[in-house]
Amino acid sequence: MDLSTALRAERLVAIIRGRDAEASFRTVMTLAEEGIPLVEVSLVGRDALTVLRRARAELGDAAWLGAGTVLTASDARRAAEAGANLVVTPGLGEGLAESVRQGLPTLAGVLTPSEVIAADALGVSALKLFPASVGGPDYLRALRAPFPELPFVPVGGVDAAAAGAYFAAGAVAVGVGAPLIGDAADGGDLDALRRRAADFRAACAL
Repeated sequence: MDLSTALRAERLVAIIRGRDAEASFRTVMTLAEEGIPLVEVSLVGRDALTVLRRARAELGDAAWLGAGTVLTASDARRAAEAGANLVVTPGLGEGLAESVRQGLPTLAGVLTPSEVIAADALGVSALKLFPASVGGPDYLRALRAPFPELPFVPVGGVDAAAAGAYFAAGAVAVGVGAPLIGDAADGGDLDALRRRAADFRAACAL
């Protein structure tokens, strides 16, 4: 299954940006257990590459395991070496270009029509509308008018209540950090994470 198909099927990307590497790893594993298979580990989190390596070893080659906040070509190469088979960027740049060059599935950060055109020309897998909270679902709806066939994934300020509005506006999936992860990646309650995961799965299944 390619990334675009996986996004349409699962409709949710979990974003982990933790201050505790062990807790971040446990968060990845808990999400996988709760049926959320698309997970991004931000490189700004503590020991993110170690978290990626450990998670890849546990989840196997087929799991979707992403590296987020990929900014530079070096970031992209290190992410691939750690086992990432999905790269997420906050915008256009060398990290995105290197990821595409390596043939990695990419979720490219865009906000404006010009950035959408530039990212699509690179051959990215999908478009991360970031920060989505700037314009909300109405902006996504307006942006899709000239790009009706492109897969958009709003990220930034998306909670369970907002997810439905973004899907109604044409999103193929949503990316969710703090509203889903809470403090789990910093050592917080995993049972609470499981409850939030169930809520988001229900919201994204509607």
